[in-house]
Amino acid sequence: MSKNIVILNGSPRRHGNTSMLCDAFAEGLAEAGHALTRFDLQQMDIRGCLGCVKGGRDAAHPCVQKDDMAAIYPAYTAADVLVLASPMYYWGFSGQLKTAFDRLFAVAECQPGYANPRKDCVLIMAAEGDSPENWKPVLDYYHALLHFLGWRDRGRVLAGGVFEAGAVAGHPAVREARTLGASL
Repeated sequence: MSKNIVILNGSPRRHGNTSMLCDAFAEGLAEAGHALTRFDLQQMDIRGCLGCVKGGRDAAHPCVQKDDMAAIYPAYTAADVLVLASPMYYWGFSGQLKTAFDRLFAVAECQPGYANPRKDCVLIMAAEGDSPENWKPVLDYYHALLHFLGWRDRGRVLAGGVFEAGAVAGHPAVREARTLGASL
């Protein structure tokens, strides 16, 4: 059965390692016949959350801020699987991904009790380091998100030991990304 997949790519590099992993993942999705919407967040005008808690009044435009999140909200709402893709920045997500993800709270504001829509989730990340200690803070945060949002983990692709743009080429994680995309 075809699934609706949304990638939030938080890489600031258009052809960087995270983007290359997203490309491989998208190839696998295409093989499996899934629908894909990809947002390369660096190319978009997305402002930080104001913490105003004034969203949710209009499901079609849930946030009071009017920027490029308007394209993400309907895709996110309709998605079966949300892919969080980011290079590791100081043992966390990039600012681009964190900013967009924070703004998804406006969708929860549309629901009683701020209920988030249920999603399956995938994590794709490239990082310079490649030790268990290096991945731990990100994985702890990712698992906390899944727990508190009630989402289901559908897999992770972690490409360690890559720093320079393009360094992921030939890395086993590229094949893993393609395989994970095809397996959904």
